[in-house]
Amino acid sequence: MVQRLTYRRRHCYATKSNRTRIVKTPGGKLVYQYVKKAAGFPTCPVSGARLNGLPLRRPMELSNKRLSKKNKTVHRAYGGHLSHSVVRERIIRAFLIEEQKIVKKVLKLQKAKASAK
Repeated sequence: MVQRLTYRRRHCYATKSNRTRIVKTPGGKLVYQYVKKAAGFPTCPVSGARLNGLPLRRPMELSNKRLSKKNKTVHRAYGGHLSHSVVRERIIRAFLIEEQKIVKKVLKLQKAKASAK
């Protein structure tokens, strides 16, 4: 006859947070062992790309008590939050906008000189 198993915690519904597997103890008894949720890759909120150099961890494990800051970031501007391609794109966009402002200013001065003559 098969041994009956009961949950070890009070939560009795078959939800994602209550997944179990059956394990045989050294005493030959079958018990439930709770399976933790699998961690997802950290992703960039803008591009949706995976962030390299960061560990796969559940949000609870990313707390400062369990994991230090150097293990949760990459040494770069917006490192550990935005992907390298998005940061590069933002830098280039900012540079081009500044260049455009300078060009507008120069054209305005040339126009003013031309109208003054």
